[in-house]
Amino acid sequence: MFIEPVDYRAPDAAQKFTESLHRTGFGVLTNHPLSQSTLETIYKEWYEFFQTDAKNKYDFDAEKMDGYFSPKISETAKGQTKRDLKEFYHIYPTGRYPAEVSDAARKYYDDGAKLAAELLQWVEDHSPAEVKAKYSMPLSDMITDSDLTLLRVLHYPPLRGDEEPDAVRAAAHGDINLLTLLPAATQAGLQVQGKDDAWHDVPCDFGMLIVNIGDMLDEASAGYYPSTIHRVLNPTGEEAKKSRISLPLFLHPRPDVVLSERHTSGSYLQERLRELGVKK
Repeated sequence: MFIEPVDYRAPDAAQKFTESLHRTGFGVLTNHPLSQSTLETIYKEWYEFFQTDAKNKYDFDAEKMDGYFSPKISETAKGQTKRDLKEFYHIYPTGRYPAEVSDAARKYYDDGAKLAAELLQWVEDHSPAEVKAKYSMPLSDMITDSDLTLLRVLHYPPLRGDEEPDAVRAAAHGDINLLTLLPAATQAGLQVQGKDDAWHDVPCDFGMLIVNIGDMLDEASAGYYPSTIHRVLNPTGEEAKKSRISLPLFLHPRPDVVLSERHTSGSYLQERLRELGVKK
């Protein structure tokens, strides 16, 4: 399986991008409008933030799900028994935001959400009529006035060598939401599982933007846009001594949005959070 990067500025970008999403569950964009300098600022200052005790002032709120999640309460992927080797911070429009960093991540949230909405429109415009008929409303309407879109700043610490056997940075999982935008991280390691069940490296040159389908869009499209399983491998050699910073933006609909006969967005989210072990 090969995921061919698509030039965001090309006249046929929307068609090629949505074809890639349908075929692989992933799309990769080049020449996208998100600022690389803003991204570099975020990677640098949040790496420094994760090195300090200041992060503990923002311990996660079990109801609002915002703030800092330490490695001790990190996610356990659905079907897995070991927690991922990571710590992270959840940024919502109405959530807490660290005073120790600039507003670069907030700006990136706004710019990323705007681009994600455009990409969601691409998906809707290129959905076959029989698939579009399954949507309870236009996809772009599902996210109108939603304050659940989440920017997660992820830090995968250097490996010390005393990790639990079989523990990995991010075990194989699918995302919960409609679309996820992921700028190339500071280190390689992202892989996607193809229809052949083999694992394939996702292109990750700096400046690329990786976009993948989440379970909610899979549910709403009755599988036409597949939520693809992906993982982050543990690095080896000298790379194992380095941190990895990653910045996924998860595009979420309002809780009342009907995804299918089985689920609203709200019921689906609560079910998955319980499966991940972050809600009881």
